[in-house]
Amino acid sequence: MSTEQFTIFGSKYRSGSYILLIHLSCTLHLAFGRFQQGKPFTLPEGDYLYIGSALGNNQNGSPLARRLIRHASRSGGKAPHAIQAAMIKLFSEGHFTGNGAIEATDKKLRWHIDYLLDHKEAEIDHVVIIRNPLRVEERLAEFLESLPETALIAPRLGAQDTRNSSHLLRITNRERILELLRQSLPEMVCSG
Repeated sequence: MSTEQFTIFGSKYRSGSYILLIHLSCTLHLAFGRFQQGKPFTLPEGDYLYIGSALGNNQNGSPLARRLIRHASRSGGKAPHAIQAAMIKLFSEGHFTGNGAIEATDKKLRWHIDYLLDHKEAEIDHVVIIRNPLRVEERLAEFLESLPETALIAPRLGAQDTRNSSHLLRITNRERILELLRQSLPEMVCSG
């Protein structure tokens, strides 16, 4: 299923993995928390993607919806990402959450990606949602890192809990990335 802001694979599970497509409206110089001892990185204006998961083991919970709404929030009362309202609407459907609507809460910076998404110049504008309980982040990262349309920012960025992958990548052709994901994800997720 695809709409303008969301591409959704699967329908049964409330947990899964996701890919955020992020547009950066100008060059940013930022540190990703304590990643590489707080070394600042230069991120040029353009498009990026982030691979994440929210697998949770509570069958009555809504880990995927909660995580994505959190990503679309900013800290300190700053305006959320524009996509957050559409997320809340999408996730208010019972099959995503099971027990009612999920609201945004105050966000504290925790993960590497939080430091980028907290800037108003970084805007999530599309989310690929993979509703599946399998751990596929590393496979997704390996697949996406291998594409000529992606570039590594730093090894293990956004993926401190893995050995060999990076979960934040710069992309040069978002439409091609989405096309390749639509072709490859069903087999990748089913073969897990």
